[in-house]
Amino acid sequence: MNSSNEKLFQAILTGDKDQAVQETQVALENGVSADSILNESLIRGMEEVGQLYENGEYFVPEMLISARAMKAALDVLRPLLVESDVKPMGKVVVGTVKGDLHDIGKNLVAMMVEGAGFEIIDLGSDVSPEEFVEAIKESGADLVGLSALLTTTTPMMEKTIQAIQEAGLRDRVNIIIGGAPITPEFAEKIGADGYAPDASRAASLVKKMVSS
Repeated sequence: MNSSNEKLFQAILTGDKDQAVQETQVALENGVSADSILNESLIRGMEEVGQLYENGEYFVPEMLISARAMKAALDVLRPLLVESDVKPMGKVVVGTVKGDLHDIGKNLVAMMVEGAGFEIIDLGSDVSPEEFVEAIKESGADLVGLSALLTTTTPMMEKTIQAIQEAGLRDRVNIIIGGAPITPEFAEKIGADGYAPDASRAASLVKKMVSS
C-alpha cells in the first residue's frame, strides 16, 4: 500500500474526518486511482474497524466516528468513482419500519455497509411497507435491511416482508433485520433471510448474501 493510502487507512481507524478528507485529496493529487483508494483505504479500513468492534477493542462511539470519517472521504471520491464507472458491490435499501422513529442503529448499519462497498438507498425512519416496495422497484436493490427498536413495531417487519412478497419481489431480494428486540428466532419466524445483532456483523452478512 502506498503512503497516501496508508495515511488514509489510519485516519479511518482513528475517526479523524478532516484528516480523512485531506489524505483522500492528497492521494488523488499523487495519482492514486479512486478505485485503489476505495478498496485499499476505505473498505479495508472499515473491515478493520468492524474487526476491532467484534474483538471488544472498539465500541459504538468509535465505530460511528470511523464510519463518519469514511463517509466524508467517500463523498470526495464518489464523483470520480461514477466517472470511472466503478460499480458498487450491490444495492441495499435500508430503513426503520413504520411507527418507529429510531434511526441511530440504522444509520450506523448504512454507513458500515456503504463502507463495505455497497450503494445505500436510505429511506430513513417510519417507513411504510409500500415505501420499501417502491424503493426496491425503483433501485433494483439486491438486499433490504429492516430496523426496529420498539417491541411494538416489530410486527411491522413481518407486514413489510409480506408486502414485498405480494408485490412479486421476494425472489429478487434478500431481507435482513435487526434492532434491540430482534432475535434470530424472530427473523426465521417472519421469513427474513438473516439477522445481525450489530452494524459490523450486518456489513459482513450483506457481503456474504450478495456475493453468494
